[in-house]
Amino acid sequence: MITKKKVLLLSTSSLKWYWLHKIFTFAKKANYDGIDLVMEKLNYDTLNTEYIKWLSDAFWVPVLSITAYDKWLSEKKVDEIIKMAMILKTQVVTFSPPHMTDSNKSWFNKYLPKIRRDNRISVCVQNVESKFFLFVIPEHTSNNFIDIKRVTWDVTLNISALDRNWGTDLLKAQKMLWNSIRNVFFSDRYWPREWILPWSAWGWVSHLPLESFLMKLRTAAYNWYITLKVRPSELEVWNDEKVLQNLEYMKKYYMKHYLDFKSENI
Repeated sequence: MITKKKVLLLSTSSLKWYWLHKIFTFAKKANYDGIDLVMEKLNYDTLNTEYIKWLSDAFWVPVLSITAYDKWLSEKKVDEIIKMAMILKTQVVTFSPPHMTDSNKSWFNKYLPKIRRDNRISVCVQNVESKFFLFVIPEHTSNNFIDIKRVTWDVTLNISALDRNWGTDLLKAQKMLWNSIRNVFFSDRYWPREWILPWSAWGWVSHLPLESFLMKLRTAAYNWYITLKVRPSELEVWNDEKVLQNLEYMKKYYMKHYLDFKSENI
């Protein structure tokens, strides 16, 4: 499966306190190309394939990406997620490295590669932020670029999860992973703040080199997905008008620095 259309998606986690119906409404009004559906254990709407398909068909907004829960996975759960993706005609499914609570981790190193080989779906692994239980035990194992890349050779680059302890900045991460990236969870970060919009820095520019990152992606003929994934408070979820304005502004930002960018402009 290969996609050739440059696409901007809206992550449902960016508006996680809204009903899915309203999230699809915002995506449609702001002219986003599709949805990244973030599955949540306690939000049953995000697990209801029939309802999600109805919303997608009703709004003409495809669910092009699914992000699986980040813990309690198994081969059976992976099968359920892939089945949902096939029904929704989703092209990219993102998993996190195994969580410390996962009793059996074979779903990650052994089963995901098999799923990738047997399906026309891009099965990605994302980098997650390094966190530790009792300051010693890592919450996620196999959480480095080498390990996540060699599972299926498809990667989702999670910008806000880039860990300073790895000594890896954004542009270095792009260079290391560029031919494996199938989705980018796009946001700015200014430690300890994460999942923020890029104009929160002084001078209405990003803290991270996001503009350069997008331009380099465009120059490298990147043909996969970019997903807006920020804190709901960044979109001002208490005000529908502000939410739409912020989404529209980010669409213009994407157009300026990525879609409409030409290398001769450098």
